Amino acid sequence: MTTLNELTLAEARDGLKAKDFSATDLTRAHLDAMEKARALNAYLVETPDRALAMAEAADARIASAQARPLEGIPLGIKDLFCTEGVATTAGSKILEGFTPAYESAVTANLWRDGAVMLGKLNLDEFAMGSSNETSAYGDTVSPWRRAGSETKLVPGGSSGGSAAAVAARLCLGATATDTGGSIRQPAAFTGTVGIKPTYGRCSRWGTVAYASSLDQAGPIARTVRDCAILLGSMAGQDSRDTTCADLPVPDFEAAVARGVKGLTIGIPKEYRVEGMSAEIQALWDRGADMLRDAGATIREISLPHTQYALPAYYIVAPAEASSNLARYDGVRYGLRVPGRDIAGLYENTRAAGFGREVKRRIMIGTYVLSAGYYDAYYVRAQRIRTLIKRDFEEAYASGIDAILTPATPSAAFGIGEKGSGDPVEMYLQDVFTITVNMAGLPGISVPAGLDAQGLPLGLQLIGRPFDEETLFAAAQVIEDAAGRTKLPAAWWA
Repeated sequence: MTTLNELTLAEARDGLKAKDFSATDLTRAHLDAMEKARALNAYLVETPDRALAMAEAADARIASAQARPLEGIPLGIKDLFCTEGVATTAGSKILEGFTPAYESAVTANLWRDGAVMLGKLNLDEFAMGSSNETSAYGDTVSPWRRAGSETKLVPGGSSGGSAAAVAARLCLGATATDTGGSIRQPAAFTGTVGIKPTYGRCSRWGTVAYASSLDQAGPIARTVRDCAILLGSMAGQDSRDTTCADLPVPDFEAAVARGVKGLTIGIPKEYRVEGMSAEIQALWDRGADMLRDAGATIREISLPHTQYALPAYYIVAPAEASSNLARYDGVRYGLRVPGRDIAGLYENTRAAGFGREVKRRIMIGTYVLSAGYYDAYYVRAQRIRTLIKRDFEEAYASGIDAILTPATPSAAFGIGEKGSGDPVEMYLQDVFTITVNMAGLPGISVPAGLDAQGLPLGLQLIGRPFDEETLFAAAQVIEDAAGRTKLPAAWWA
């Protein structure tokens, strides 16, 4: 018999509805799994008492035929979302001791629909990283291993804790955020599904900001259907966030079964980057064949400004971060390190509270916004961003319904293997995902196979603005054709 934490979210929902088990049973199964998996360091805060109380309330509603869409479903929450009465750190020492008195819009939507909170998940500090190695509270370890090796692997980042927890069966799904690939890359590394919705689909209210014009919340789960179910609850208009779109939330789950017959899928030639591995190229070709066999037309397209996306992103994102992170000063909340005067307080608090990667990005951002460099760097990067967005608009205007690319340039790598001497090596992990954030488009990563060492590889689908439905339909075709990824055995237990 399948243990309860091995179920997909949809299977658990159906089992609860059929009263095959209770929400309390389901929650206890996940809490037990979490206790045995602390070596992965996926959770920063566990909330067992709150989880069981929420599960008991869910059981009461199920018994009285008042179940809501996510009634009794145990979830993990990336520690970038403020949770009322539960510590929120953003993976940084500078927010040590901060307990919000309010709930983020995304998590409030989940609790409104009956979900259960298991705890807060690890992440790269302030979401700045691609491997979950910049967290002030230690690395998250992927539940995956290379065949015949015990090397600890990264789960990707910044939503590494979310992806690792889903892959290790420590929650049925998790919230995540994506500024340059931080949902899709860790999903690809861990054999899970992750969708970054259109910018504005989910409210950013109550989510700790990295780069405000790029950040977007989304789910990571084990199947395409599970992601569709979660996004349906997470999304929605919010008057507290002026960038949140005032649009109805579609029935994403219904879209999963639509198929791709009659759709035209674009293959951008610029994504065939120099040095791409033969395995990634072969996976991409197989993905195109899967969609073609299901009735889609495959057509090569050009996105000519793709080559400028990475350098432009690493100007825009740090610039916005340098502004957003100025609020952490040791005065109102979080860490406080006294100084001789107020300037000394600021300096000492930030020196002790921010990690190396965060300091690097703040310094880059401050530089590109400074007098004499603003026009040369920031304004030019924003112009490039406009051209990148125009490339996508022209592709979709030509009849393209979605675009297929690799999700990452490689499978997961070992902890400490990249970026220790050259941060650019780590930044290159986002080469296939950054354009989506720069253009504000939706993108989904879906598992499509394993590499020669037995590690998962993902494909990315990029959609039209606010057309996540087509992405779910196309991703389901790939999931059906490739077969659902068998998650790793619990070597950590």
